[in-house]
Amino acid sequence: MSIATAIVTADILTPELAATAVKNALKKIPAKQANSVLLYLSEEFASNPQPAIKAAAKAASTTQIMGCTATGIFTEDDWVMDGAAAAAMVFCGDYHLTGVIPNAQENNALRMTLVAPNAIFTHWLESPSAKFGGVSGDATGRGPFSVWQNAKGTTQGYCELQINGALGVVAASHGLRILGAARRISKAQGFDVQEIGNSKALSTLVYQAKKYRLSEPLPTHQLMAVYANKASDIEHGDYFVSPIISGNEVDLSVTLATELQSNQWLAWAIRDVDAAQQDIVGVTNQLKKKLARLPRFGLMFSSVGRGPYFYDGRDLDLALVKTVLPKMPIIGFYGNGEIAPILGKNTILPYSTVLGLFA
Repeated sequence: MSIATAIVTADILTPELAATAVKNALKKIPAKQANSVLLYLSEEFASNPQPAIKAAAKAASTTQIMGCTATGIFTEDDWVMDGAAAAAMVFCGDYHLTGVIPNAQENNALRMTLVAPNAIFTHWLESPSAKFGGVSGDATGRGPFSVWQNAKGTTQGYCELQINGALGVVAASHGLRILGAARRISKAQGFDVQEIGNSKALSTLVYQAKKYRLSEPLPTHQLMAVYANKASDIEHGDYFVSPIISGNEVDLSVTLATELQSNQWLAWAIRDVDAAQQDIVGVTNQLKKKLARLPRFGLMFSSVGRGPYFYDGRDLDLALVKTVLPKMPIIGFYGNGEIAPILGKNTILPYSTVLGLFA
């Protein structure tokens, strides 16, 4: 085995946490040094992660240390959302991570991306390379954050990583229950969807919510709009997601976080615990089948609102992936947005889990 993970916690914040995580991972292989390390640190490190990064580099005998801080981190062994913690995945043998130079010529290769909240909306997301990853930061998305590549912080606020020696497949689990059939948007202006199938947008939302036995006022924080250019994409689970900002009683429109256009297709959906569990199992099996060989490791990016907070103190997404692939090393963090290619477009997703399997 050439890849292994470890996660460690402590009552006191110390750079040695990172070194211990690396050392414990190397013991599992076993190996004396790593080609590269994916290192995630809890948000307590965000203001000054460099000593921990340096300690990890020394323990791994490499400067190829990539990673970020996050409100919570996990491996296949455990997850941590409160207190100082470090998680490491060491790459040895034929496997290694390399940082991609910003603005370098791109191709269709799959790239892992870690990004700080202040660098999300930049041109790098719209590129030929398929990207997957997550947004670093604390639970609010506004607090301290840090992203590093080649054992030092990045000035551009994000890093892109090539995973060498491995073939990868990626998909997103939205964890949504679709409330009704997709209908064509017949009228929209800016962020307001006014009519769907020639019916008032808010009226269709209320109708579908009542069928799901939701009472008014509607819990808009749980409801979502899913959309695509074709109804068949939504039926097959290939769609974009937008949070709902408000329902407007005056004109019966619905304000979304995303601008949609007339003639796109839209369905209303709700975040649902049972649907989420079915979805993550389906996505894992789909990727396993697509890879057509036993995965050697997994990379997972989960919304801070999708992990233990969503599942009442347990991370059922992680547990179910482990049930399908019980011996696979996996590492991830809980972030403020997840990145995945959706219908050929690199997209930042809300309340989702993005899973990549590699062989």
